[in-house]
Amino acid sequence: MTVLLREAIGDRLRHARTNQRRTLREVSRTARVSLGYLSEVERGRKEASSELLSAICDALELPLSELLHHVASDIGAVQQTPDTVPDTVPDGRAERGKLEGGRVLPSTLSDDLSDLRLQPMLSHRLTSKIGEAPKAVVAA
Repeated sequence: MTVLLREAIGDRLRHARTNQRRTLREVSRTARVSLGYLSEVERGRKEASSELLSAICDALELPLSELLHHVASDIGAVQQTPDTVPDTVPDGRAERGKLEGGRVLPSTLSDDLSDLRLQPMLSHRLTSKIGEAPKAVVAA
C-alpha cells in the first residue's frame, strides 16, 4: 500500500487541532491561511509548502520536527503491516490477497484511544446475510 505524504501530514495536523479542541477557522486565522486551503491540507488534497507547514505548526504550537517525526512513524507502521488476510476464510474459501474492512494504524502521538484510525482499503461493499431472529429464552 502506498501512503501519500500529504495525506499523512494532513491526518496529523487534523489530529493535533482536534486534540486541542480548536476549529479550522481559529487555526486558519492564527496561521494566516485561508480556511478552505487549511481544510484541503488536512484532508490530504493539497500539498503544503514548507512555509505553510511552518505557519500551521506555529499556530498549533506543534514543532515542525515533531510533526514530521510522527508522520514518518505513521508511514513506517503502514509499510510494515501485512496487506493480506490468511489464505482461507472461516468457510474454507480461498481469499488470498483480500483485506476485509480496513487496517487499524497504531499511533505514536499519545496514549489515548482517539489516536486509532481505520484506513479503508477496499472499494467493494461488505455484505452479510440476515438469518432467523434468535429464539427467546424462557426461564422456568
